[in-house]
Amino acid sequence: MIWLNITGHQVEKLEDPFGLLSGERYEFFLELEVDEDDELYSEKGVGLKCIFVRNESEDKITSYHFYERGTEKVLDFELEEDEEELVLTYCQKFAEEEEE
Repeated sequence: MIWLNITGHQVEKLEDPFGLLSGERYEFFLELEVDEDDELYSEKGVGLKCIFVRNESEDKITSYHFYERGTEKVLDFELEEDEEELVLTYCQKFAEEEEE
């Protein structure tokens, strides 16, 4: 399990200029605190970019990737199920605030 703590974020509501996609889409850039002993750790810091979709029927993360902050280098790691739930809950909370 990757130990991570979300310490901050930037979020942007994505517009669908052609109206082809259902629901609302948000691009989240999450700032993460990662344990130094974890293989994901980087001195520059680690972030997680994810696309969060809110439909009438469900909320979900449709894509994500880890990256090294500062260089934007993509890191080849995956979230575990419990971590994905944590990220989804976080995005749900802050997407609601973005809508207000």
